[in-house]
Amino acid sequence: MHKDIAQILVNEQEIKDICVSMGNQITKDYQNKNLILVGLLKGCVPFISDLSRNIDLKFDMAYMSVASYHGGIASSGDVKIKMDLDISIKGRDVLIVEDIVDTANTIVTIMELFKHRGANTVKIATLLDKPEGRLKPYQPEYVGRVIPKAFVVGYGLDYDEYYRNLPYVGILKPEVYNTK
Repeated sequence: MHKDIAQILVNEQEIKDICVSMGNQITKDYQNKNLILVGLLKGCVPFISDLSRNIDLKFDMAYMSVASYHGGIASSGDVKIKMDLDISIKGRDVLIVEDIVDTANTIVTIMELFKHRGANTVKIATLLDKPEGRLKPYQPEYVGRVIPKAFVVGYGLDYDEYYRNLPYVGILKPEVYNTK
């Protein structure tokens, strides 16, 4: 797998530092709030695990499976809910934990849905922000690292369901995904 990576963008130590720093800020910002972390599967799993251990508050955690890529390297723009939340968010302070914000199609759609469902507040904590890929205007409240417009994998991010288990985030060599 490592040979398929052109460049490491965020190494293991940088990820740990991001989780500590962001966790401390979230702890400050959500004092006396009714916090629920909502992870968007599958890419969020490593990040929500590490981030949540650095948040020194009581909170609920829930998951939702949402797809907009459907197997390729570019978003289809069609956001599909594959698995919905199993608890109510009405009156809650929702923090969506995401691996990457790219086009913002998924995030904006889910935020609007959560507001419609009666969430008190809805904010985003993302490990990676790729503003050059935006199709909708949006700026996440908590950003680990801003990255260039490149196809990245690792630490939850995948290509065709592979590479999620890399302990870092790296740019996938184009020859890997151009052969399909």
